[in-house]
Amino acid sequence: MTALILGLLFFSTHSARIFAEDNRAQYIAHYGLAKWKLAYSLASAIGLGLIVWGYGAPRLDPLVLWAPAPWTQHLATVLTLPAFILIAAAYVPGTRLRAKLGHPMVLGVQLWALAHLLANGALADLLLFGCFLVWAIASFVAARRRDRAQRVVRGEGALGW
Repeated sequence: MTALILGLLFFSTHSARIFAEDNRAQYIAHYGLAKWKLAYSLASAIGLGLIVWGYGAPRLDPLVLWAPAPWTQHLATVLTLPAFILIAAAYVPGTRLRAKLGHPMVLGVQLWALAHLLANGALADLLLFGCFLVWAIASFVAARRRDRAQRVVRGEGALGW
């Protein structure tokens, strides 16, 4: 469990734009964008490795907090498809979905994390998917706040890819 928590902390570099925008900008101004990307990537890679290891370890002897109803696994499967569509929509410029939602990736992560929280009841699941859900909500709120501050206007977008 310690590795999972450490991994989530290292992986929290993805929260720099949410909670430490000014510090991030100062670091980039002082050291340059390339060094920021290197530090960011290294911390993220270490975090991802620790998350994978830390999430897998307690699965042999999980600490179950609640027993989800069997139908929640089916609901999670149904919710995961639109979650992946939202995540993919973030990387396809000019679509109506991206234009309307603004930040479909973090909405997709929210849906994905919520689906997994509904279907799993172990402590490791709560830590992992709960942290991703909280991050995605905070990220969406911060991104929309930045959009308003920068007066971002999105077009209508096209129906096709």
